[in-house]
Amino acid sequence: MLGRYAYVMMIQDKWWKRFRNRHQQGKMTHSYVKTGRAHPKNATLILSYVTKPMGQVAGYAEFVELKAGNALELWAEHGDESALDSKGQYEAFIKGRERVAFIRFKDLHEATKPLSCSDLLTELGKRRLARAGFYITKEAAEKLIALME
Repeated sequence: MLGRYAYVMMIQDKWWKRFRNRHQQGKMTHSYVKTGRAHPKNATLILSYVTKPMGQVAGYAEFVELKAGNALELWAEHGDESALDSKGQYEAFIKGRERVAFIRFKDLHEATKPLSCSDLLTELGKRRLARAGFYITKEAAEKLIALME
């Protein structure tokens, strides 16, 4: 579990902006809806890597839980925490899937100095990023957060 302290989650710019807006409105708990298989199961922190056009780690939050299951039941329970505006938008997003996952997180922090992709790769000693997201150690997470503040 030492290598699974934080999860670097790939997120599109439009969803990042909506989570930022929700946070600025005073909403503390958020849910990111995922339809694929790659999501964090055990983590303490979530680092948000905003994909193109930004291509940078733009913030972090405390991981609450991963809830996977029936799409309609999860929307009823946590839909108000998502970046999706309505049940209709949610249904269009999940495209008829019966099972989805909600990645729940709280205490969103926007980076004062977002970390570019090249800086992230250098700090992690990698050549490229996993497209679906990946775990990092506590030491790596603390170093990345320090660079963003």
